[in-house]
Amino acid sequence: MTTASPQTAISATAPAVGPERPVAWPHRTVRTLANGMQVVLAEQHTFPKIGIELFFRSGNALVSRQSPDLAELTARLVRTGTNSRTSRQIEEDLRRMGANLGTMAGADSSAIAISGLSEFADKLLAMVDDLARNAAFPADEFERERRQRLEELRIDRTTPGFLASERFRRVLFGEHPYAVVAPTEAQVEAYQRDALVAFYRENYVPSNALLIVVGDFSTARMMELVEKTFGAWKAGSAPSLAETELPRPRGRAVHLVHLPGTVQTEIMLGNLAITRQSPDWRRAVLANAIYGGAFNSRLVANIREQKGYTYSPRSSLHGLRHRGYFVVHAAVRNDVVAATLTEMFYELDRLRSLPVSEGELADARNYLSGVFSLGIATQDGLLGQLSTVYLDRLSEDYLETFREKIRALQAGDVLEAARRYFDSANAQIVIVGDRAQVEQQAILFGDVKVWDTHGHAIA
Repeated sequence: MTTASPQTAISATAPAVGPERPVAWPHRTVRTLANGMQVVLAEQHTFPKIGIELFFRSGNALVSRQSPDLAELTARLVRTGTNSRTSRQIEEDLRRMGANLGTMAGADSSAIAISGLSEFADKLLAMVDDLARNAAFPADEFERERRQRLEELRIDRTTPGFLASERFRRVLFGEHPYAVVAPTEAQVEAYQRDALVAFYRENYVPSNALLIVVGDFSTARMMELVEKTFGAWKAGSAPSLAETELPRPRGRAVHLVHLPGTVQTEIMLGNLAITRQSPDWRRAVLANAIYGGAFNSRLVANIREQKGYTYSPRSSLHGLRHRGYFVVHAAVRNDVVAATLTEMFYELDRLRSLPVSEGELADARNYLSGVFSLGIATQDGLLGQLSTVYLDRLSEDYLETFREKIRALQAGDVLEAARRYFDSANAQIVIVGDRAQVEQQAILFGDVKVWDTHGHAIA
């Protein structure tokens, strides 16, 4: 008599995967106020809450050459007081409403986000309006935030992941505004409160704004509140990003950031790619999921499961507003840097050379479809997806057709996308680690330039 193994028994009794359930898309209304502010309202009545986010299409890249990080510091100061409310009063108002407030900035945009109970919708909108129009930039708060930023930078300069990202962006983007991801300590020391106020006045204007509201409300009533709150805001024009020519590298090159005494090495490699506006974006996303963008990807199977070089290798496509890039990342032991790079390029070249199997293709499509469905299941997730659509000015049906278009892709689409956008032959490589431990491994993959942790070249 034979008995089935536990694995066999489980597979025999496990239910088959059911059909994908349709997404119940919330009712969505898009309008533009007379002052130029774009408004997107999406009803979602699961909970008696609303999420509000006011975006401005200006971020750190806009001023990266003069004052890197200025948009981020401006966003931090926005919540520290207005002409009528101190920082403490703002916090007390938030507690009374059970609300959460956040202000932030990235390369392409700045934002004020607030969430709370629907019964406080008018007060939540009023607070966003107050912060967007009447921020006071208290001198003491400015100095506190500036000192905190300096401390963060000092920590960043000892962090391999930060150093790799910083050097990678500089290598890829050259003189383009996207090249700069952080200021120097000297630049932060030189920041003046007036520079933040000027950025705020020039860029926090309705013609540069996108307001998204998601949650439990009536669209007609919410639009009335939005018009009442923001309608009298005077229009203004914001400056636009001044783009420059991008580098066009030929052949691989290695940029080694020397961080003495490290027992692990941070590796990044990749190339310029496409933005979300490209008709090939979904094909590239699917190819990335197969290569290293999913937990069951080829990269994970190779250098984590089979080789044991690292715990969580990954690859990703980054769609900034004007340019995009592809990056592969892993933190590995010093002694396997060359071996890891060899496997990274092996998997890249394999994906560029041979069609994927139908099973692997189906798994990747299911993964992307499932992650997408999870990402829109909450108010925050839906708000985030809507912000991508309207900040990047994608098609109105982008979200509704995403899963359908992903499922329609075939092996030939993956092969073509990998060949076009995963540029193995001209990939730029960044390594952060102890020079004595890794330089001889690095030179196997191209000419090596060495940098210190402050971005200065080392002979």
